[in-house]
Amino acid sequence: MTYDKNPFPAGDADRHALWDMLVRRDIDAFIGQDWSMVENDFVAESFFGMHAHFLGNADAWRLQFPRLDVYRDEWLRQARETAATKFAEPLREALFRVTNMRDIDVDGDRAVLHKKFDGSVAKADSSVDRLKWQTLYFCTRVGGSWKIAGFVGYMPYPLGG
Repeated sequence: MTYDKNPFPAGDADRHALWDMLVRRDIDAFIGQDWSMVENDFVAESFFGMHAHFLGNADAWRLQFPRLDVYRDEWLRQARETAATKFAEPLREALFRVTNMRDIDVDGDRAVLHKKFDGSVAKADSSVDRLKWQTLYFCTRVGGSWKIAGFVGYMPYPLGG
């Protein structure tokens, strides 16, 4: 099995497409600092995102991304910061290794996706980037394609642990 293999068979079309959008395309776009690869994956007019700040207390979570452009700017900032970091291993492979999105609930034209990051990426200076958080994505089907309507992200993983 290759490290970037979609765990959902093509016959499970919804989960297969959702995984491709929020794992494969997201990782490739992020590494390439290419927002244009993912910009059409959002319901732009009504998108919003919550930032949990890695805190288990939901009262501390904030509406940090009230519009898609605010999230885009933060996504690009993080992508630039990551691109400026020297890693001791191939970054794409490492990001697939630490990413798990096997829990996808689909009901008609709505879906909730549980994306977890759990692992470390070795840096060239012998330190590591520790990725240990999770995001809940809320998706809807628009014109036959899945789109991201919003998320609650940067929650601790495991939550409450």
